[in-house]
Parts: sequence; C-alpha cells; structure tokens
Amino acid sequence: MDLAQTAPQAHEPPPGDVPAALARLAREAVHGGGACRCDPEAVRVLADREDGTVVRHGGLVAKAHAPGTDHGAHSARLALAAHPDLGGILLPPVPGPRPEPVAGRPVTVWPYGPPVDPADPDAAPWEEAARLLALLHRTPPPSGPAGPPPVMRAPEKAALAVGRMLRAAPDHPAAATVLAAWRTVTAGENGGTRAYLCHGDFHLGQLVRDFRGEWRLIDVDDAGLGDPAWDLARPAAWFAAGLLPAEVWTRFLGAYEAAGGPAVGADPWARLDRPARALTVQTAALAVAKSTAERRELDEVEGVMIDTCARISDARTASASPASP
Repeated sequence: MDLAQTAPQAHEPPPGDVPAALARLAREAVHGGGACRCDPEAVRVLADREDGTVVRHGGLVAKAHAPGTDHGAHSARLALAAHPDLGGILLPPVPGPRPEPVAGRPVTVWPYGPPVDPADPDAAPWEEAARLLALLHRTPPPSGPAGPPPVMRAPEKAALAVGRMLRAAPDHPAAATVLAAWRTVTAGENGGTRAYLCHGDFHLGQLVRDFRGEWRLIDVDDAGLGDPAWDLARPAAWFAAGLLPAEVWTRFLGAYEAAGGPAVGADPWARLDRPARALTVQTAALAVAKSTAERRELDEVEGVMIDTCARISDARTASASPASP
C-alpha cells in the first residue's frame, strides 16, 4: 500500500523539461539571484506524474498542475487553501503573485512540509488525518473574489480512471472484472450530493507538517463541494480489501466521529459503501492501465484490488438474483 505517493526521485533534473523549469523557479523564489547553499537532499524532484510535477528547493516547493486544469476552478481552489477559515486545516500557498505557467500548466509555490514516512506505517497519523477531515467537512463553505468553491472531483476521478483503463488496456484479463464492479457503482441512485467542503483525493500522502510541526492537508486540486463520504472512501476501500488493519480503520473512523465529522451516521457503511466501491474500482483501473503501460504483471497489492472488484460484482449479482425455490 503506497502511503505517501510522493516518493523523491532524483536530484537536479535534466534541462529543458517541466521539472527543470520548476527547479529554476523554486531556486529563484528561495535565493533570488544569490548563491545556493542548500543541502542537496533539499533540492530535488518530489513527484513527476501526469496529474502534477513538484520540485523542492529548501523551504519551498513549486508545483506544475495537470495539463488542462480549469483556470476558474483552480483559482477558486487556491483561494480556498488560503482562506483564513481553513487555517489549521489546509496548508496555504506562499502569498504573492502567481508564477507564469510552465508548458501551459499553472504553477503554484508552497511551503515545504515533511510528509508521512511511508517506511514507518505504524507511525501514520490516522487519527490526526481524521480530525482534519472532520474539521474541513464542518467548515461552512466560504466564498470570495474567485467565487464559491467548485464541485469536488472525487466521483469524476473514478470515472476518468475507468476511461484510462479502457483506452490503455481494453483487452487486459482483469478489465472485465473491473468494469463489472464499476457497473455496481453507476447503477441506481447515487444518494445525492451533499454540499460540504471536501478534499476530493484524501490519502496519507496528502499530509505534511507545517513550520510548527502540525499536520496539514495539502493538494487542493480536487477540493470542493460534495459528499464528505468520498474523503473517507479510500481508507474504507483499503479496509474492505484487507489492506488496512481493522484496528487502524476503527481508530480512523472513531477519531472522525469524535471530531463531529458529518460523513457517516449510526451505520457508517450506509454512506461509505458506494464511494468505497468507486475507490476500489478507481485503484484497480489505474493498476491495470499503469501495469500495461509499464509492460509488467500486476503486483500483489494491485491483485488484491482486482480480487476485491470481483467480490463486489459477485456480491451484487448474488443479491440481485431471485431466491432459489
């Protein structure tokens, strides 16, 4: 299970690409035209994926957001991260003029914060993450010059993952299994949309410590208004798949409820079932697409998610079948 999803990759990136442009921008933001005496470990690419490239230089990081990012929604999400009502929950961007786009991709600058250590899962701050999510969900949606927050993108991202799988690997042996589970998500009523502030892509890689050492949520690219159950869906999916121990899940859910989180009621799975199935499908679909692109077999964890998709579709088929005479 990938806890952080932002593992450092290399030191100085090659010239002429997005990481190199971000590296130059971050260096200038820290030093201006002065000399750099930063520890080499603090000058590196933190992530270089389709949905974002992040480069650290000392105490700052520069991020190039995904190609095709909607300008209006992006501005509203940045305003949300900087809003004083969300202080103590979301890490705010560095104030000041926004940098020029890089390769057509919007760029933002943020304080660097130490992330969750993926090598020490026992120290993962599940209770603190739950508390931050509860506080986020309980905060009345603010509105400012950029307008109200946009719609949270979690349900859209699940559908995009299935589309990516179908483009990349329509004939993969696991594709039919993933699609069968996806049909259980898209069939019937979706339970409606509740207009709470949501992160939209919560996992432990979305937590860093601020300058005071307090945990904060990062990455507002998918944040907005929606059903807060989607922010609990990934841990719920991991628990249902057997990847997250029951004791950890109980601690996480208990901390969320104790902090007054509105996503669940007396029966948590009444709200969590559909989003958890969707996140299972999303994870499995991305696994199929990525393993195909990398010309490799599914790894053990990816195989577990495929198996969970099979259990989802089997269970739904059984419940929909007429009773035997």
